[in-house]
Amino acid sequence: MNLTIESLAYGGAGVAHAEDGVTVFVDGACPGDVVSATITEDHGRFRKGAIESIIAASPDRVTPRCPYFGECGGCQWQHVDYGAQLKWKRQSVQDALTRIGKFEIPVRDTLGSLHSYGYRNKIELSATATPKGTAFGYARAGSTDILPIERCALLPKKLERAPRALGGALRYLSSQNDTPVERLGIRVSTSGNIEVDLWTAPGPFPRQLAAKIITDAVGARTITRILFKGELKARNISKVEVLRGPGVWEERLDEFRYLVSAPSFFQVNTAAARKLQHTVIEALDPDGTDDVIDLFAGVGTFTLPLAERAANVIAVESSRHAINDLRRNLEMNGIYAEIEPGDADRILPELGRADLVVVDPPRSGLAESTVESLASTGARRIVYVSCDPTTLARDAARLVAKGYRPTEATPVDLFPQTYHVETVLTLDAV
Repeated sequence: MNLTIESLAYGGAGVAHAEDGVTVFVDGACPGDVVSATITEDHGRFRKGAIESIIAASPDRVTPRCPYFGECGGCQWQHVDYGAQLKWKRQSVQDALTRIGKFEIPVRDTLGSLHSYGYRNKIELSATATPKGTAFGYARAGSTDILPIERCALLPKKLERAPRALGGALRYLSSQNDTPVERLGIRVSTSGNIEVDLWTAPGPFPRQLAAKIITDAVGARTITRILFKGELKARNISKVEVLRGPGVWEERLDEFRYLVSAPSFFQVNTAAARKLQHTVIEALDPDGTDDVIDLFAGVGTFTLPLAERAANVIAVESSRHAINDLRRNLEMNGIYAEIEPGDADRILPELGRADLVVVDPPRSGLAESTVESLASTGARRIVYVSCDPTTLARDAARLVAKGYRPTEATPVDLFPQTYHVETVLTLDAV
């Protein structure tokens, strides 16, 4: 059947309507395309289709830069002009807030990334067996199978081919080692500081050999071995061994220095993280007398600038690795904030009242009990930072029921070439 692609859905697919009015989701389509498509799945209320041919290409369709695009599940929108990506990311936030949150507020234009390629300061690759030995790559689109890669266009230019260099080094290492590397992390700062993290199960490991061949391959300043227990996807870390260098990765956001240990989270797009940080501080607007809670504080992306502007800041964080990094980052920058280690759901009810709260939860969003505790702080303003518009809209609706009014949302694009978008939502007490 012939379809005209009307929009892009959160999730990456193009959206069209069949002659009978049923919505059809088409992977690899661009708004404005006219395509010949085959229906691959029929779910009654909606269908999924695959492109057979492009009858007329959209003016927003561009040539993907990556040779793996379409096979690799890492990017979904390399075929869409970057300006159009920003437009559709804004629309995905607006749609989620209206459809799921059941409210309409101003959604600002998406704040774009300084670079649409070469922007990532970190990637993680998984190991897979090949006829030539172990290789590393990303999950294939629509699958858990691993697609081996030799380059990644989302890394800065000088490291774009690091997967190939490190893959070769680790194939040699595996021939000398009975404890395989199952995941490979690569980090690079804006100053060029490179870190390589090797995820393995416990067991004997040739530490000196690993440090040498990885240094020779990519010139890493820091090399660590992260020992995990159980399933790799659970990320149950038992120990971190430093094989070379200081054992931490360093990055800057404006005047603030951040030291980040291998297991800790840091936003993957440094330039866009600055925009995110500025947007959050501007939305909170502390006046120097405020008591602020930073929930899911991590290594201090928001804690540090808030502590310079507010009377008191309490940072709540559960990861022991991030807590250690946060303490070190506060001390290194000469800034004080109180740290409350533990799960947000347990700690928040113990903190009492606050003037302002910033919350930056994982993709799954907040537990209902955490929403209840948030409202109990009596904060005049809550700023919610989210990487998933759907869970953001759900939690915002819960906060509305507790007496808060959403006033404005700002999408920030930390993830060009993908459908993912960060959103800063401001909610004021009624």
